[in-house]
Amino acid sequence: MDSILQDGFGRSIDYLRMSVTDRCDFRCVYCMAEDMTFLPRQQVLGLEELYRLAALFVRNGVKKIRLTGGEPLVRKGIVQLCAQIAALPGLRELVMTSNGSQLAKLAQPLADAGVKRLNISLDSLDAQRFRAITRTGDLAPVLAGIDVASAAGFARIKLNTVVMQGRNADEVLDLVDYAVNRGLDISFIEEMPLGEVGRSRGESYCSSDWVRERIAERYSLLDSAEQSGGPARYVRVRDFPASRIGFISPHSHNFCGTCNRVRLTVEGRLLLCLGHENSIDLRALLRRHPQSDAPLLQAIHVGLARKPLRHEFNVAGEVQVLRFMNASGG
Repeated sequence: MDSILQDGFGRSIDYLRMSVTDRCDFRCVYCMAEDMTFLPRQQVLGLEELYRLAALFVRNGVKKIRLTGGEPLVRKGIVQLCAQIAALPGLRELVMTSNGSQLAKLAQPLADAGVKRLNISLDSLDAQRFRAITRTGDLAPVLAGIDVASAAGFARIKLNTVVMQGRNADEVLDLVDYAVNRGLDISFIEEMPLGEVGRSRGESYCSSDWVRERIAERYSLLDSAEQSGGPARYVRVRDFPASRIGFISPHSHNFCGTCNRVRLTVEGRLLLCLGHENSIDLRALLRRHPQSDAPLLQAIHVGLARKPLRHEFNVAGEVQVLRFMNASGG
């Protein structure tokens, strides 16, 4: 191991979220605008560059890498990239976040390549609502993909739901039913103010406490100290031991004090905090120094020294970070 990555507050950085594409076959209302312009190919990191950075971070203490997008499964060569990263000595687990649209054909190859866990976005079980939230997505292939993934041998599968008043808040219990009856985990996420998506976010805000109260009307919830290496706080469900329910609460229960992660955008910007614009341009260093990782590592250490203590998200509805979620890495 070359060194350990730490920020200026003494927090160890052992989790890298790596975007492999800004492109997606959905246009979810909380993630991007309906009419998107995606990055030209020359601005996007190549597969070899993505692997080089993954290897650099793992050599310096990163134990968990999550591949994100956009939708990572629309990136050509993604299964091969997964196999290469999963084989890195010292990496504890490679995981992925997906919208599920491609999983019916790719879940088994991903599991065989060494992806340990999947997070699958699922914001509604109603086909019409699902189309309204994703703007372009069909529910049936996603549900089929979840079934295929469930049989593919992943260590865990977790569903992710962004809860929004007026769109899907009344489906919380139905989504929990769906998850626990299949032995899946599910996390409910408070919407984050990233990018101008053409509507006010404050009016749709749902707190994690509100969601938990709704779930407790039907299920007996047991507090748990379990961690998955990310920001979710988990509870167990009595009578459903195979499932966990998570809450990701950037507004109501800030999790910045234990932040252990950085994000790499597909254009090679290392985001030190999801809620701030400050970043390090690793793409320029990659291409300027094809034979030496030392300049990249030095830049990473200098950048981490100024990683913010916390984000400043609020629920008033203002866009606080201009980039879209698909550009940040899912």
